[in-house]
Amino acid sequence: MPEISRRAFGGLVGGGAVTAVAGTTTAAEAAAAVEAAPAERPFRARPAASGKRPNILVILGDDLGWADLSSYGAPHIKTPHLDRLARQGVRFTNAYSGSATCSPTRFSLYTGRYPGRTPGGLAEPIANKTQGLDPNHPTLASLLKKAGYSTALIGKWHCGWLPDYSPTKSGWDEFFGNFGGVLEYFSKLGQLGTYDLYEGDAEYKDLRYYTTVLTERAVEYVSRDHEQPWLLNLNFTTPHWPWLAEGDEETGAEIAAKIRAAKSQAEVSRALNHYDGGSVEKYTEMVQSLDAAVGEVLGALRRSGQEDDTVVVFASDNGGERWSYLWPLSGEKFVLQEGGIRVPTLVRWPSRIDGHQVSHEPLFTPDWTATLLELGGARPDPAFPLDGTSLAGYLLRGEALPERDLFWRVRANRALRRGDWKYYRDADGTDHLYDLAADQREQADLAPDKPELLAELKAAWEKIAGTLLPYPA
Repeated sequence: MPEISRRAFGGLVGGGAVTAVAGTTTAAEAAAAVEAAPAERPFRARPAASGKRPNILVILGDDLGWADLSSYGAPHIKTPHLDRLARQGVRFTNAYSGSATCSPTRFSLYTGRYPGRTPGGLAEPIANKTQGLDPNHPTLASLLKKAGYSTALIGKWHCGWLPDYSPTKSGWDEFFGNFGGVLEYFSKLGQLGTYDLYEGDAEYKDLRYYTTVLTERAVEYVSRDHEQPWLLNLNFTTPHWPWLAEGDEETGAEIAAKIRAAKSQAEVSRALNHYDGGSVEKYTEMVQSLDAAVGEVLGALRRSGQEDDTVVVFASDNGGERWSYLWPLSGEKFVLQEGGIRVPTLVRWPSRIDGHQVSHEPLFTPDWTATLLELGGARPDPAFPLDGTSLAGYLLRGEALPERDLFWRVRANRALRRGDWKYYRDADGTDHLYDLAADQREQADLAPDKPELLAELKAAWEKIAGTLLPYPA
């Protein structure tokens, strides 16, 4: 085996040198930056005496595709702020979401468990007021709060509506954002056809572009004089449809009018889905506005003097859709092919983790829950065992990650990854086997050639699935 593993080689597609040109404006400047900037190197921990517990900033993009950042290979989207974040920390090439849609992944982040452990996690995604995250279930926020953290969630919740469900019922001290999975960016009309911007449990009126509103709130939060370590979940809706950027009030008003005139939930959904709009150029604007928003928040963090002692995790809630740049992956949001669940993921913690690094280790959303709990000195509730594995030993002490399977289940698909091997069942019920190190695109089906391995991975999937709640009929 050569020094760069097959998995590492696959992960390098679209990355590496692209990261170095972030923030440049001309071809000459870009070329100079490539020459001057240190190249990405394989991840290596920097062992150090443990210091104080970090602040925790978890930023989610919404439906952001794996290669939608210039540091992951997008040739037409410029994301200098996120590329800078990548340069300052670790870029992960084999990081996955907990599911292929919005709310199940959020369940897996907030609980550290497979979405199918809880009734609300069975919705793909949550679409009515009967479903949600049980307030009695321990969460990342409630466990860190018990350990002495201040907690806040700004942005998209999508784990249930009032009166039964809310971030403030599940461990977050503060909430400012939307309860549903989608809204029109100006009017704030959401998937139930009603206004959906709240501060705590009360409506908050602001008809400006939503990304701007969330950014201002996040800047205010990180700029405070905090007396305790803090957790901020910052969940942007960008670049989720409808396809609206700053300045698109007229198009937003047309969508809002359709929502107000809708006579059924299906008509509301059609208006928000915006199948008659969008373009590669509009999507590019949206991703670049997300990048600028992250840059503003990180700038405020730096000015506050808290940058070195804050661990920042940036990821997407699932794979991209419609206008996303996903090459070389197949599939997109809703399916368990790589394009539906492999997501861009960046981590920075200046006081403990070196920059200019890349990691090719497979990991998924529940791992971050376990990791952040350990970093914050919080103990999981033994009555609700985690399905994720803490990465703290790997990131901070150079320990090898334990061998384990990554598991996914949605109604239409099933998938399990073990090392470089992936078992996948499609919507037709056909089982497939892929070597992801050699075939990220999942085109060379090795199921007929390796029936024993296929049976082994299938049995492993079924063993885990047998411990989950069944889908309702």
